[in-house]
Amino acid sequence: MDSEKLLILVATMTGTALMAAEDIAEYCSENNIKTNIIEIDNIETNVLTDTKGPVLICSSTYGQGDVPDSAQEFYNKLKDLSPDLNHIRYALFGLGDMTYRDTFAYGGKKFSDLLDSLNATKIGDPFYHDASDGSLPEEVAVDWFANNIKEHI
Repeated sequence: MDSEKLLILVATMTGTALMAAEDIAEYCSENNIKTNIIEIDNIETNVLTDTKGPVLICSSTYGQGDVPDSAQEFYNKLKDLSPDLNHIRYALFGLGDMTYRDTFAYGGKKFSDLLDSLNATKIGDPFYHDASDGSLPEEVAVDWFANNIKEHI
């Protein structure tokens, strides 16, 4: 990995996305990958424009397929400012519930669509956890990261 840290940005309502992010960060630490976890409600958009390392977005979905309330301001500012993020390489771990089929994991998908529109480059395959399948996101997050994202970091 580059000397830059993996920036893990978390958008969550109930803390589930944060638990998944923390498990990924623990795995990274065990594998000599430096990380920095930040909840999106605590940052300005320059965190993305100024970062040099890879980014992992862990986002739940809220309401009718929205990003979590805690991330709405950041999402809207990023959309309005529309900075060129062609230097950003990002991965996505989205959380949703297939019971809401029409808006499944849209919180994460909205972040992915926005980053794509700002010229960021997606690394690996995004993962969309389905809460209705009985698994816990923190149980599958590390396997997904280890098997699909780690090689791109």
